[in-house]
Amino acid sequence: MIQPPKDEKRPEKLAAFDRLLTIMDELRLNCPWDKKQTLETIRHLTIEETYELSDAILENDLDEVKKEIGDLMLHMVFYSKIADEQKAFDVADALNAICDKLVHRHPHIYGDVEANDEEAVKANWEKIKLKEKGNTSVLGGVPKSLPAMVKAVRIQDKARGVGFDWEKKEQVWEKVEEEMEEFKSEFNIADDTEVDKEKAMGEFGDMLFSLVNYSRFIDIDPEEALERTNKKFIRRFQYLEEESRKDGKSIADMSLAEMDEYWERAKRL
Repeated sequence: MIQPPKDEKRPEKLAAFDRLLTIMDELRLNCPWDKKQTLETIRHLTIEETYELSDAILENDLDEVKKEIGDLMLHMVFYSKIADEQKAFDVADALNAICDKLVHRHPHIYGDVEANDEEAVKANWEKIKLKEKGNTSVLGGVPKSLPAMVKAVRIQDKARGVGFDWEKKEQVWEKVEEEMEEFKSEFNIADDTEVDKEKAMGEFGDMLFSLVNYSRFIDIDPEEALERTNKKFIRRFQYLEEESRKDGKSIADMSLAEMDEYWERAKRL
């Protein structure tokens, strides 16, 4: 096993973590707001902070990434402090638990298992998890509350980990085209008759699932791709609003053709 180089800043890092633990102890004793918090009351804040970190990463704003990592570290320490007060576990237990898990799930580093590429590592990881948790299903470890697109990626990754996957990306694209054609023929855009919403939703879901599947084969994160498009749309739409306002126009009174002129200008920026 290759040994990592000596970290000259390790004492500084340990001291910073110790400082955070000390501040958490002090806040829990002295701050009225911090004293009232529970695992449940912090939960939604942690979710919000996670999305803020995600935004910073997508914006490639490393200074903001640093701040958001700090916010999340605070939350992890906060949860551990509350659990310690309840005599359930402390931060050392949590950290040792993840260390033990990493060692156990990397037998190609800490044991005698061979895994020479990323796919072998992922496949071995899923098999170990299945044994650890005693799940009857490979998909049993996918959190129920994940956003649907992220959940689709995780489901497909886990299925792939045990060999249930397409062999070539061309096969996956054929499936995408098949699902798109099924949707088009079932819910013809030129036909104005009312559609069966339940059936349409099911077919639309199949189409999205197949596109997510294809994204894996070309190494694109569909969640990130969609978020980039969201940001692009917001940027262009806000340009439309600002520039039309400068020209003394109200967007509510503009025709689609007028708005499209500003939109095309925004696309060229």
